[in-house]
Amino acid sequence: MGSYLSNTKKQQEEMLKEAGYDGFDALFSHIPQEVMMKGELNIPSGCSEMEVMGKMEKMASSNRVFPHIFRGAGAYNHYIPAIVKSVTSKEDFVTAYTPYQAEISQGNLQSIFEFQTMICELTGMDCANASVYDGASAAAESIFMCKERKRVKALVSATAHPQVIETMKTYCYGRDTELVVVPEKDGATDLEALASLADETTACFYLQQPNYYGILEDAAQCGRIVHEKGGKFVMGCNPISLAVLQTPAECGADVAVGEGQPLGLPLAFGGPYLGFMAATKAMMRKLPGRIVGETVDSEGRRGFVLTLQAREQHIRREKAGSNICSNQALCAMTASVYLSAMGAEGLKQAAVSCMSKAHYLQDALAEAGLKPVYERTYFHEFLTESPVDTGVLGDYLESRGYLGGLPVDGNRILWCVTEMNTKAEMDELVRLVKEVCAG
Repeated sequence: MGSYLSNTKKQQEEMLKEAGYDGFDALFSHIPQEVMMKGELNIPSGCSEMEVMGKMEKMASSNRVFPHIFRGAGAYNHYIPAIVKSVTSKEDFVTAYTPYQAEISQGNLQSIFEFQTMICELTGMDCANASVYDGASAAAESIFMCKERKRVKALVSATAHPQVIETMKTYCYGRDTELVVVPEKDGATDLEALASLADETTACFYLQQPNYYGILEDAAQCGRIVHEKGGKFVMGCNPISLAVLQTPAECGADVAVGEGQPLGLPLAFGGPYLGFMAATKAMMRKLPGRIVGETVDSEGRRGFVLTLQAREQHIRREKAGSNICSNQALCAMTASVYLSAMGAEGLKQAAVSCMSKAHYLQDALAEAGLKPVYERTYFHEFLTESPVDTGVLGDYLESRGYLGGLPVDGNRILWCVTEMNTKAEMDELVRLVKEVCAG
């Protein structure tokens, strides 16, 4: 971080003199003496770089890193090209934060503009914001984009990620908004229940695609049902799957949200992650956060500016619909570099690889004794029934270096496969499962 070292004592003295002060005591003379610190702070002496590295490595050794991962449920183990970390590790990007001053933030603004553009290309939507904290926050924020004076009820499918539903409940609790969970039927949203629950008070319906069980929902039909009642349709998306599935725009969504972690962000013990939000042009002014736009300066040169931030509390505090402030600049930059490195064809290859390998593993696990719970179309996650205790099976796999699927509701297991999983390790996983089931 050579370019970001602190200023020298001489420079500090020059700044104080320019500001009209003789020293730091004069600069802080307005602070009452009784609250001023006297003497030195009781802080232990610092460690050397070698000592700090030793302490950090000891702490890190408490984590267990599995060489073979077959678990997803919202956080996915994808291959990250080396160029992603190489680019985003540059100190110009690592230190980037909020681009308040456009004339000195052109690089940061352009990176956000590129991120927004790519999210629009993925989702098919007209506009995207500068990112929010994570996918669950984005899903919860979407409710208040859709809420109106007489439309105060939000619907969410029971097949959405449980943590997303819990986050929505937390947001709605503090905003006097009713949240109704639409029941599932055979692993997918119950369309008849959706039709009966949607009414003139419905602000929106949130559907996850693929859903928590990995199943592909009839998103277009869900959108038609909620639109017939005058509500908005919100889709939560896995961004990798959008390389091969219908886009939210093609399904009639008004808002598309999702977790951007699969786009070049490592698992990293749960964060920091990246929420994305995109919407139709009609919903543009309801987007929380910021929208960066492209323009030209007085001399006709290309430039970037903060075009819209209509809902933020520091702009219209009493009318603000959101308190989102951060643009997750570094995570958004990472997603942009990842998408640029992969390209449209590379992203499609990753998605196809995930899907084909998942189907191979499901068939192999069925022969080993883990039967599929649902015979439905899915992307790269699927649910199986286990004839043995899921805890026993999971412990056995972990002892062999395999992080198995996520136990769900008793004897069911949610498995996930990505392009990272080879045929050899899938075959070994199946062999280990057979040992336990036969056992």
